[in-house]
Amino acid sequence: MSVLESAAQEPLPLPDPPRRRLGPRAWARENLFSGPVNTAVTIVFGLLLAWVLYRIGRFVLVDARWEIIQRNIENLLVFRYPRDELWRLWGALFVLAAGFGLAAGIGSRGAAHATALTALRRAAPMLVLVGVLLAFAGSLQATLLVAAIAATAVAARALGTRLPLRGRLAPAIGLASLLGAYLLVAHFGGVGWEDWGGFHLTIFLAVGGIVLSFPLGVLLALGRRSRLPAVRWVCIAYIELIRGVPLITILFMGAFMLGFFLPEGIETPSAVTRALVAITIFTSAYVAEIVRGGLQSVPRGQVEAAQALGLSTLKTTRLIVLPQALRAVIPATVGQFISLFKDTSLVFIVGLTELLGVAEAITKQPDFLAQGLLVETLLFAAFVYWAGSYWMSRESQRLERRLGVGER
Repeated sequence: MSVLESAAQEPLPLPDPPRRRLGPRAWARENLFSGPVNTAVTIVFGLLLAWVLYRIGRFVLVDARWEIIQRNIENLLVFRYPRDELWRLWGALFVLAAGFGLAAGIGSRGAAHATALTALRRAAPMLVLVGVLLAFAGSLQATLLVAAIAATAVAARALGTRLPLRGRLAPAIGLASLLGAYLLVAHFGGVGWEDWGGFHLTIFLAVGGIVLSFPLGVLLALGRRSRLPAVRWVCIAYIELIRGVPLITILFMGAFMLGFFLPEGIETPSAVTRALVAITIFTSAYVAEIVRGGLQSVPRGQVEAAQALGLSTLKTTRLIVLPQALRAVIPATVGQFISLFKDTSLVFIVGLTELLGVAEAITKQPDFLAQGLLVETLLFAAFVYWAGSYWMSRESQRLERRLGVGER
């Protein structure tokens, strides 16, 4: 009997049976109360969790004095930004809603249609954050504007599903909307970076750091694997040097030493620019190592197959290797971006007043001085950071499921 005939007679492996879905009672009985030890642990930790939630709920709903947040909600969001120029920020939000809604609609063609409940679950962290901000603001005008922005995003997404555009244009449309929003805020008679602060500055540093550090980190990862010794060793030196230095050190160097490296006659960049450069330099080194791990996970046979088809090195990297590498490192990359979002709070040390800086500064106002309200302001800032980080994590998990990360 030949090898092919013997292989053909072997039974094919059966697929794994579908997982049995349990009801709430059956799930609790199987996972929480399956034995005496498990039952005791569940009861102890359940009581501890209930006590913690009670203490937090009592503080938030009864004991806390949220007047300091209500009276300073604009300071926490935009700080020194001129109030007569706030229309620029609202306009930028409309531009972002239209751009990202259109990009989402274009990118969702061919994918499974998401129900309204699924969309609400995806946006739940941001909806909670917006709801809390509107509750503190207590402004009907702000509520109507937010509703109009949401309607713009929904309409743009519906339009994107019907336009005859390729899905690969979705990232370009998203980046174009970011650029348009920035130009509306900072140019054409707008407000420069020196007057930015609060949550506005936090978002700018986080988004700017992500947009700039990701392509730089990919280039560094590719350069570290280059066959040209000069390129490889320069990239290795950069990555290892930056990863061995704390972010606060790079921020201080950018704030106080950048001027020494510039030629005479060139004006020293603003403090925001120096902080953004420092954050980009720091994050790109970590992104480079994350991407390098993804590049090493691509089987060698993929490259050999591309070479056998006659693809050049550039096309092999762009079409075969890099997409698989980036797909494999989505969790680590998003984790690094979440760290970047939280690390923006460190710019307060170099003189910039972002969200955490404003939260501390407003406690020194005459009406709230020495009243012990720092806990309320820090809790508010922590909630804002949590909402942003949790939303990024949820979107990362959705992207992983859509791309099949971890599946064979």
